[in-house]
Amino acid sequence: MPQDVEPVADGMIAPASFECPQVKTVLLGTRGSQLAVAQAELVKEALERLPERPKISIRIIRTTGDQRLDISLSHAGSKIGMGLFTKEVDEALISGEIDVAVHSLKDLPTELPLGLELVATLLRHDPVDMLVSKSARILSHIPAGGIVATSSPRRARQIAVHHPDLRICDIRGNVPTRISKLLAEDSWNSLVLAKAGLERLGYRLTDGQLTFETRRLFATELPEILPAAGQGAIGLEIRANASELRRLLGKINDAATWFCTGVEREFLRLLGGGCTLPVGIRTSLEEAKLCCEAIVFDESGKPRFGKLSGRFDTPLAAASALLQSIHEKG
Repeated sequence: MPQDVEPVADGMIAPASFECPQVKTVLLGTRGSQLAVAQAELVKEALERLPERPKISIRIIRTTGDQRLDISLSHAGSKIGMGLFTKEVDEALISGEIDVAVHSLKDLPTELPLGLELVATLLRHDPVDMLVSKSARILSHIPAGGIVATSSPRRARQIAVHHPDLRICDIRGNVPTRISKLLAEDSWNSLVLAKAGLERLGYRLTDGQLTFETRRLFATELPEILPAAGQGAIGLEIRANASELRRLLGKINDAATWFCTGVEREFLRLLGGGCTLPVGIRTSLEEAKLCCEAIVFDESGKPRFGKLSGRFDTPLAAASALLQSIHEKG
């Protein structure tokens, strides 16, 4: 009898069963910001809850984006801007220094280095942006000429669409640093941050307020500002030939997050924008119905909108339909 088959009870021949090697240790790699480390800890906890209970450790890797705080994200340039927060982590993955790269999915370019593959996403946190302000509960409460700080061209362009009387100021640094700068700059009124980042760092957002050290600030959701593709999601990247790791990480993958962020990333890829083009996109999945809306800014800064809902077999099909809806509106 051939070695690759075995008899079954009724005498038929069936493929032999082979048990996949169990992954016993996993080294996660992440950039060194407080938020990035907090996200890596969430991955660690998710893996440690599995029946396999592999031994998980975390390695901190300094990225260009963490070291070069002099670079404005609004004018980073294509060569520097792409992979600003992921390049060195991916290099460590390629060289075998780490087993899994843990990324804020919104930072991860749509075109990955050869030999690497995105294989899982944890359950997504609410991707909405937040207005953090010394005096205003909503954008319209900021006086004309008031300064809103953000490093994101996507946020800046959308704020200008809704409130052209406001001024935008560039800001860099981690979340605590940005809030400290807001409090230190008398001329600044507000800044915009992702809700996911605030809550993953332990900030409590209650009754429209946020406590930072001893100060109370207004903190309000901005549903009119469409999030970045992948915002609020944690992406897990491996070497493409790491089949056992792919199987393991598949057990902590959230299917709805995977599909929705897949639509968003395919939309960016079709635009040719990677993660640097000023694009806002929001997706949600209820049962099998997908809802999407997007805003894209052309080279002149003019916004173009698209919206759709329906059932789609693949993220690419949904992204293509969304892009078509924008083209049809001219």
